[in-house]
Amino acid sequence: MDIEGRRQSSNIEDRRGMRTVRTGVGLSLGGVLFLVVLSLLGINPLPFLGVATQAPQTQMQPTNEPYQEGADEALLHKRTAVVLAETEETWKKIFAQSGMQYVEPKLVLFNGLVQSGCGTAESAMGPFYCPLDQKVYVDMSFYKDLESRFGAPGDFAQGYVVAHEVGHHVQNLVGTAKQVHDMQQRASKAQANELSVRMELQADCFAGVWAKDADQSRQFLDPGDLEEGLRAATAIGDDRLQRQAQGRVVPDSFTHGTSEQRSRWFRRGFDTGSPESCDTFNAQPL
Repeated sequence: MDIEGRRQSSNIEDRRGMRTVRTGVGLSLGGVLFLVVLSLLGINPLPFLGVATQAPQTQMQPTNEPYQEGADEALLHKRTAVVLAETEETWKKIFAQSGMQYVEPKLVLFNGLVQSGCGTAESAMGPFYCPLDQKVYVDMSFYKDLESRFGAPGDFAQGYVVAHEVGHHVQNLVGTAKQVHDMQQRASKAQANELSVRMELQADCFAGVWAKDADQSRQFLDPGDLEEGLRAATAIGDDRLQRQAQGRVVPDSFTHGTSEQRSRWFRRGFDTGSPESCDTFNAQPL
């Protein structure tokens, strides 16, 4: 990705270096499901799939000293801010074409632990979007995990992660997230999982739509970037993660889609450049 000289989003909320304070027992959203999926897949599910559970209430408080980032982390910070700005450009334009206004999400940088509108999350759960506060949460250590643990190196692989979570924000703005959440409340576990898969694949497709627009309109991509994005989408497929974690694949428990599905829907968004091509809910088969 060509990030030099490009605008960095001002919608970055830096909570790195904040300390955790336990203040007693309170209601935390998403705790149980976060832990279940963490043990199964190693990544975070849609936060709105969470269930309420009693857990120690957590507050994040700033330390007396400002957070000091090294050169490598500063580059990742800049790259994240540029990618977020690029998604703002794309989705503002697409929403305007439909007579709608795009509300930009905030992106929260954290390390270790963070309190979101959807509950407390740990960095091991991976990046996620919380529809209740309309914020994307990223511990940038995940970028290193993407390379070392999942075998998906490259700056555009990191950009794909941010664009995917912004895709969930788009779903929230247009009402898809609420519709799916309501359907999941009436569905069986297997049906709810399938709806989650369709949500995730649509977010992958939206990430592809962004990549196409960023490349065509603003010459943002470098040679090989698309391949990096496809490799990242493949690396975090449910089938691959389950096989790594437990040595077997349980399709009924999928919540994000297979490696093939994730890379295919990302590629579909890129090839078409159209959000209308991302209708995973009517696609048969996925």
